[in-house]
Amino acid sequence: MISISCQTADLVERLTAVSRVASGRSAMQPIAGVRLVAQSGSVALEAVDSDLAIRTELPATVGGSGGVALPGKLLLDVARALPATAVELTSDETGFVEVKSGAATFKLRALRDDDVPPLPPMEGEHPVQLSAGALRDTIAKVEKAAARDATRLILTGVLVSASGDELRMVATDAYRLAVKETKLDTSIGGEGLEATVPHRALAEVARATVADDATIELRRHESRLIVKWDGTTLVSRLLDGQFPNYRQLLQENFTSEVELSTKELAEALRRVSLLAQKSARLRLKFTEGELQIGAQTQDVGEASESIPAPWHGEDLEIGFNPDYLRAGLDNVSTETVKLRLINPVRPMVLETTDDSAFTYLVMPLRLDV
Repeated sequence: MISISCQTADLVERLTAVSRVASGRSAMQPIAGVRLVAQSGSVALEAVDSDLAIRTELPATVGGSGGVALPGKLLLDVARALPATAVELTSDETGFVEVKSGAATFKLRALRDDDVPPLPPMEGEHPVQLSAGALRDTIAKVEKAAARDATRLILTGVLVSASGDELRMVATDAYRLAVKETKLDTSIGGEGLEATVPHRALAEVARATVADDATIELRRHESRLIVKWDGTTLVSRLLDGQFPNYRQLLQENFTSEVELSTKELAEALRRVSLLAQKSARLRLKFTEGELQIGAQTQDVGEASESIPAPWHGEDLEIGFNPDYLRAGLDNVSTETVKLRLINPVRPMVLETTDDSAFTYLVMPLRLDV
């Protein structure tokens, strides 16, 4: 029997993260469980699914020791509905857990404790440490470029590598490629780190409720990545297989280069894209001193806009998926963006113009004559 007294807000905050792991992508009831583990005056919440495992400490006053498992989503819904700022959870010998807050009392039937899978190993070697803010920014710039279709499973992951004083993340869905390099405050020793991590795991890390200047630590243990921050440990399985050779694409002999105002280009793309509906292409036509942006959707309408561009040489017209192009530009943090091109059927690269080291490659779409 265990008893736990804590602040409702603390319980909701930790359950929110843990329940996302508990729900996973499986309809199996055991996978949907959250385990509360009490010992030595502390309590932790744990959840495991087929890809992820999480353990997080809950600030609480604890009586007794042991563990009890409850349906994660139901417990979170109850916690969010509690009427008071404090809550007490008490397990009994009949297999129920009483949740009491103010004048409200809930009795939830516990799952069998062994219905929730055990946690995998949570220790690894060669830690990579960086601030939560820097890690969030790195994840945000690449994670959405990973594939959501599991036809090529390796593309649903993000290549995470670290050596010396640099962390690099790379993601691609075969239509676009995002690369972000981030300087580490402290160089790492050993062999460094290289792993292909499911994008879902990194999205969970990016959601972590932790200050930007707090430290997050990444370690690898065999086929898993271990991420630790502020009393929480998340473990993700790694994807097997060879990640595409992205460097080969970035080493193309780009024959044209132009630097534009990021804000000016982004606003023009946003306006013209309103008329790029029903899979219509966004047209970029580079001419002497100008970039013309256009879109046309049959039976809907068309739009065009021109912005100044220091373009010299032969005209070049190229088409893109408007969502992919705008997604890349949205992650450019510099006042200007560099565009590198070859011809209408080869990829275009967007690059930041300072040391923020973000590169985005997007494949063109064939334009109708």
